[in-house]
Amino acid sequence: MTDRKVRTVTLQQMKREGRKITVLTAYDYPMALLIDRAEVDVILVGDSGGMTVLGYENTIPVTMDEMLMMTKAVTRAVKRALVVVDMPFMSYEVEPTEAVRNAGRFVKEGLAHAVKVERGLPSLPAVRAITDAGIPVMGHVGLTPQTTVLTEGYKVQGRALDAARRILDDALALEKAGVFAVVLEAIPSALARVITDRLTIPTIGIGAGPDCDGQVLVTHDLLGFFDRFAPKFTKRYADLATVIGDAVGQFREEVIDCRFPGPAHAFSIDEETERALLEE
Repeated sequence: MTDRKVRTVTLQQMKREGRKITVLTAYDYPMALLIDRAEVDVILVGDSGGMTVLGYENTIPVTMDEMLMMTKAVTRAVKRALVVVDMPFMSYEVEPTEAVRNAGRFVKEGLAHAVKVERGLPSLPAVRAITDAGIPVMGHVGLTPQTTVLTEGYKVQGRALDAARRILDDALALEKAGVFAVVLEAIPSALARVITDRLTIPTIGIGAGPDCDGQVLVTHDLLGFFDRFAPKFTKRYADLATVIGDAVGQFREEVIDCRFPGPAHAFSIDEETERALLEE
């Protein structure tokens, strides 16, 4: 019997064979079920769920408990994909022991398969400690929303030579520390190509051009849930905001006009029982 379950070694094999890796976000059971059925390789329970599902302005306020709630919902649905969870801001920065404890909760309580941490050199102690504990870690360099939003906002990283070198050094250091893959966000395509060629582990791009080993998007952006600003690197494959708005509007009109529910949506009783009720 063939094992179709995606594991970290599966992704590394895909890189060696030149097969592209697909990654999408999910934060709840029904979305994870649909994405997994579509055979997407990796489902990322991103802290972006704090914005797309919980309504926060950015990812900074997202808590461990909120991430655990979303993780549990996703892992209940997934049969095939590798489930990776974002460790939220300040859940791994304080000390390695705390990082291991929090990562362990995602695996033990949330049944996730791996965790993701942002930044390079500053995160190495946490990465080493978590991997030493036997928990796979995905890295994330370039634009790192948990910290970039506090300093310079959302902007392309690595355009200047010194900045590009720092991102490359971060990626190399993360690989040496034991991560099984690294996300490259909002960096020039040429830089992403160099990093992808230099690393033996897979690179997952988001706004990093076509030469990464895989690509990730926020599913709510892909499906067109919001009319708000979307980064240049996103692509809308559907317009569900319009579809949902039309459906909800039609429901409202049919209720007001007494067209819903109709006979097909109601339950009946026999005439004798009905007459008896009316006579009481």
